[in-house]
Amino acid sequence: MKITIKKYLVAVTFLLSLISYATEKNISSTIEGRKVKVEFTAVKKGQVLSIKNANSIVMYSDIIEMAGNYARTFDLTGLENGKYTTELEKDFETIIKPFLIENGLVTFLPEENKTIFKPVIRTQDNLLLISKISLEDQPVKITLYYKGDVIYTETSKDTKVLNRALRLLKNKKGNYTVAISADNKNYRKNFKI
Repeated sequence: MKITIKKYLVAVTFLLSLISYATEKNISSTIEGRKVKVEFTAVKKGQVLSIKNANSIVMYSDIIEMAGNYARTFDLTGLENGKYTTELEKDFETIIKPFLIENGLVTFLPEENKTIFKPVIRTQDNLLLISKISLEDQPVKITLYYKGDVIYTETSKDTKVLNRALRLLKNKKGNYTVAISADNKNYRKNFKI
């Protein structure tokens, strides 16, 4: 009963924190040709802005140095024709804005903008608590390692909200790693009990 209550408290806390981000307005606009202005509101120091190509190779990366509004003009003349994304890595989410470079012109694709929510991974005593929201019902794969060996794996399909509470054996003290694959991204957390 205690574990079930804790599991739902973690999920409710996670959902409430994500809802608070939903009111942010993030825009981008083309200035001229291959110059583009990228803007985000309510950024925090330490968050990361990246420009990636269609193969998810990072073409540019910048660590946000000041909290508040972020605006930067990029000269994309060095990039070939194709599809790219700007990605802002925040605490609990990644905001993705795709754009297309075609014959020297940049076109943002606002209908393809999306937010990917990162998993929340916590440990408490010998409990591992995992929560993940997937708005697009993408599969979520969880793999748990103990001293480099896989001790648990699960792939959850068609789940908008995933909550897992895994009880680890008290006599198995040492280093653990949890790896989560979801939304074409990989997340890892090392911890010790």
